[in-house]
Order: sequence, then C-alpha cells, then structure tokens
Amino acid sequence: MPQRYKWHVVAMLWWIAFFNYADRQAIFSCFPVLKTEMNLTDIQLGVVGSAFMWVYAAALPFAGLVGDRLPRKFLILAGLLFWSAITLATALSTRYWHLVLFRALEGLGEAFYFPASMSLISDYHAPATRSRAMSLHQSSVYAGTIAGGTAAGFFAQYRGWRSGFYLFGTLGILLALVLLWTLREPPRGAAESDHPNNAAPPRPTPGAERSDAPDSPQGLLESIIDVFRHSMVPVLIAVFIGANFVSSIFLTWMPTFLNRKFNMSLSMAGLNATAWTQIASVLGVVAAGALADRWRRRHPGGRMLTQSLGLLAGVPFVFLTGWTLRVPALVAAMTGFGFFKGFYDANVWASLYDVVPQRRRATAVGLMNALAWFGGAAAPVTIAAMSQRWGMSACISATSLIYLVFGLLMLAGVRAFMTSQSSPHQLGFPVIAVDPLGQPPNPLARNVGEVQE
Repeated sequence: MPQRYKWHVVAMLWWIAFFNYADRQAIFSCFPVLKTEMNLTDIQLGVVGSAFMWVYAAALPFAGLVGDRLPRKFLILAGLLFWSAITLATALSTRYWHLVLFRALEGLGEAFYFPASMSLISDYHAPATRSRAMSLHQSSVYAGTIAGGTAAGFFAQYRGWRSGFYLFGTLGILLALVLLWTLREPPRGAAESDHPNNAAPPRPTPGAERSDAPDSPQGLLESIIDVFRHSMVPVLIAVFIGANFVSSIFLTWMPTFLNRKFNMSLSMAGLNATAWTQIASVLGVVAAGALADRWRRRHPGGRMLTQSLGLLAGVPFVFLTGWTLRVPALVAAMTGFGFFKGFYDANVWASLYDVVPQRRRATAVGLMNALAWFGGAAAPVTIAAMSQRWGMSACISATSLIYLVFGLLMLAGVRAFMTSQSSPHQLGFPVIAVDPLGQPPNPLARNVGEVQE
C-alpha cells in the first residue's frame, strides 16, 4: 500500500465526520422556527438538544466494545447510512415527540463512528504522525458544524426548515456508497507493532477484517479495568466532561442567543454562531497537532500540556462571548474561544491513546466519549432553566469558570501521573533496552512494554 494511503484514509473519514456534525448541528439553527411552529418552550427545545446526547452517550460504551471486535469499516459505513436515513426522517416531523425520537435515534447511529474511526486512524498512523492525522480529521468537525448550522438556518429562512435535512441525509447516503469501495480495514496495531518508524501499514489481505480481530476477548468488566489501568485516564475523562459541557452550550444555544440578543436573522445567526468559532478551531487544531507531536517527543504528557494550554487561554474569551454588547467584540471573543478550543480538541484521542493499551482503543474512546456526553447532555436543559432567572448572557459567561478549573486539573494530572521515569512502562509502549556501556540493545528487551501490558 502506498505511503500516501494513510492520509487518504484521513481524507475519507474527514467527509464522514463532516456529515456526522452537520447532521447533528442543523436542528439548533431551526430552534426559533420550531419554537413558533410547534409552540415549544425553551425547556422543551433543550430536551430536543439533549435527546441526541443522552442516547449518544448511552450507546458509546457498547460501540467502543464492538469497535474492538468487529471490522471498523463496517461499523463506520453502517453508522453513516443509519444516521443519514434518520436525518431524512427528521424532515417528516410534525409533532414535538417526533423531534425527540429522531434526535435520539440519530444519537444511536452516530455513536458508532468515533470509537471505530479513531481506532482505524491509529492503525495507519504511528505516534510520530498521530496528532497531526487526528487534528486534520478533527477539522472536519468544525467544517461540518459550520455547514450544518449555516445551511439549516438559510433553508429555514427561505425554503422551509425541512429542506436542510433532506439535503444532508441524501448526501450522506451517497457518500457511504462511494466509500464502500475505497475505504480499507488495516491490521490492528500495525502502526506500533509492525512499523516502528511510521511506515505505511501493509495492504490488508482478503479476510483481514476477520483474522486480525482480537482473539479471546475479555468480558465487559475486564475490558473497563484494562482501560483504567493508568491513573491519568480518569483525569482525561473528567476534563473532557467539563470541556464538552461548555461546547454543548455553544452548539445548542448560540444560534438562538444571537437571534435574540443581537436581532440576527436565522441564516445570519446560524452562520455567525458557528463560522467564527469553527474556522478559528480549524486553525487551532492544525497548530496544536504539530505542537503536540513535538512536545510529546520531549515529555510523555506533551499532548496533555497542549490541551491544558487551550483550556486556560480560552477562559477570557468564553467570558467575553456572553458578556459583550457589541458585535465586533463578540466576533473577537468567539474567534479566540474557537482557536484555543482547537488546542484542546486536537489531542483528545491522541492523549488518550498515550495512556491506554492498544487493544482497548475503541473501548476507551467509547467510555470516555460516553461519560463526556452524559455531562454535555445536561448543558442544554441546564442553561435553559438557569437563563430564566439570570439570563443567557450571564450563564454563558459563567462557564468560563469550568474552563479554568479543568485546565488546572489537567496540569495537575500531568505533573502527578505523567513523569518521564514511569510513563513508558505504565503506558505499554515498546521500550528499547540500552546498555549503559553503549552496547547494541538486547532484542529480547524490545517489547518490555508489551509484556507488561
């Protein structure tokens, strides 16, 4: 397989993730129309937003376990077909419970994507390029969010809110049919085990999807214990919960916030609520991916330090987004927040893969994503309820404290658990034994980390 194919994989998954986020974001730009058409309260709209997150979070642990046992290509494309069909069905909603049901089912379909796709990328990209590959893939999240929010707002204003769902659902199904012939399943663990110098993984042979699956799979409890062997894993999960809570508020309520506070039209609110933040995030993830790979070579917690920098630097911008009364200041605040949000997002999975065994990667992503989205699911309803008393502006500004607390928690975790002396063996890295007299390394010691794993 050509060396460049591993980057082709990132490009193919980029488009899947694009529709993953476009489909989930589209509904939020339609909130003002749905509120009027179906006579809904803010609390009911918050439930529509949370319905996706509740089911998404509940399905993720199962999706992670399945992703370590079944062909990832199958899970990715089947999920794309399912959630695209549900996006089409959303356009047929005529009652409130229809919206809640279809949002919940969309969460079920999308839950299978990230555990499988991140595991797939990690088997094409060794640690030397992993942050860059995952950060490039992460840029699709922002592009999809912009496209979903902007297109849905435009169609809601000029063509009816259902038109955007017809468009995204149809395009997603067509994409799945194309990738059925071009996306390939790699051998599991190929990037570390077979290609320590980050060469391209070999071309999978027919039937590799079955033959390279983990043999003698452990039970659910053993798999979870395996994921949590390293003390840094709970810290990463806790920080992700906090970051996702803030992100869920921005994704869910920002279009409505701009429509109400700054009197923007639906199309302009959908555009401005996503474009400034997400475009800046693209720049942030690209910069953070390269920076994290460099810092990781110098310190075992280098990727996590990059994430902490993003959270702490984003604090003043989150506060200003909710507090300002002027549009230019709002744009500057959302741009700054988006850029430093990219520093955190670019390394979410790469940092996790630094501290979990190779064979548990999909399981680890499923568990971490599930817990984070359970926390995020509380955000839309919480802000809707609290804004009735204190106003949405004050509630958005107050979330800057969440960024501050969890940014400091990440720093503390790196200091406590990511020491250069202990991390290689704890993480299960292949460790080369070096003779203190300068003799060639003992080949029997090459896989010390794997033995301990």
